[in-house]
Amino acid sequence: MLKRILYAESGTGKTQEMVAVLKELPRFSQTEITLLHVLKPQITTEAEIIQQEEAKSLLARITNSFKLDAIKISRLLIPGEPKDVVCQVARSLDADLIILGSRGLGRFVAIILNSLSQYVFQLSDRSMLIVKDDVYVKKIKRVMVALNSSPAAKYALELTLDLIQDYQGCELILVRINSDLKLEQLPISRSQIEKDEILAPALARAKRSRINCRCLLRAGKPARVICNLVEELNIDLLAVGSPERRPQVAKTLPDLDRLFGSSLSDYLRVNANCPVLLARKEFA
Repeated sequence: MLKRILYAESGTGKTQEMVAVLKELPRFSQTEITLLHVLKPQITTEAEIIQQEEAKSLLARITNSFKLDAIKISRLLIPGEPKDVVCQVARSLDADLIILGSRGLGRFVAIILNSLSQYVFQLSDRSMLIVKDDVYVKKIKRVMVALNSSPAAKYALELTLDLIQDYQGCELILVRINSDLKLEQLPISRSQIEKDEILAPALARAKRSRINCRCLLRAGKPARVICNLVEELNIDLLAVGSPERRPQVAKTLPDLDRLFGSSLSDYLRVNANCPVLLARKEFA
């Protein structure tokens, strides 16, 4: 499922730390990685040459730091506007995942400051792994998948199972937030969880992949409950479906729900205190 990864170099060390963690996963060794650095317009030819040489050296250092098979790593230096170039390259490579750094800015500040991650989140149709500058990147031991009835959430589960397949010592936590639950229905029993229409099939799917897994069924507002669980359970990676809601004719326009922060995935990518995997795929 994960065959081609686009690593958008942002000049921060957090994304590099993330790759260092991911390379411990057996599945990661089977992927092809493209390192992308976007060149800024320069006034003089001399400045362009200097920038290119510096960028080449930077990508070479990053390549060496990854300590991966060089055959599976390619490097791209492309001039242009970073946010446009990242989206275009992701499409041309048919990338399965974009690894991208983020300052974790709120939506309005991000728009004002022309945030790269905000723009790519808005307009790319690719799955993304967002690594904020202020999170602590840790060895992956606990992975949480937020589930609901959407196809995108199911894809988030499949993408996560593929990523941690054959990885020893990892616990998968499947969580569903049911905002319809009443206080008198709490606490949720194990039998209720095992019969839940969303958690039960997801748990069965994880067991077929021989992955250590447990389920949580909670009440409340999904975005805040999930962020609280990330803190409470010391989650190392959060996966969530990030569905595409725009009609085909509006694919190049901002998604207003994401733009104004009313989507679950937008809230989690900004507020969750861990790297966030946003699973995005076109569904029939």
